[in-house]
Amino acid sequence: MPVILAIVIIGSAFGFLASRMMRIEADVPTTIAIGIAGAFIAWVILRLPISVIELMAVLFSIALGAMLLLSLWQNHKSK
Repeated sequence: MPVILAIVIIGSAFGFLASRMMRIEADVPTTIAIGIAGAFIAWVILRLPISVIELMAVLFSIALGAMLLLSLWQNHKSK
């Protein structure tokens, strides 16, 4: 829920600012709606690579943990 609230607030503000910077004449509700939609699309697009990178980091950590435990087990077994 907090993410959606942040998207609405930030999207509204940046939609308004972007329309003024680009000198686009639109009424305030349209500008806010475009800003919110743009923020939501950006969040969805950027969330995918972050999820993939996060998954890769978890898999790498799991592999390192397994190798560490196998190394400890092998050293303990050989003594």
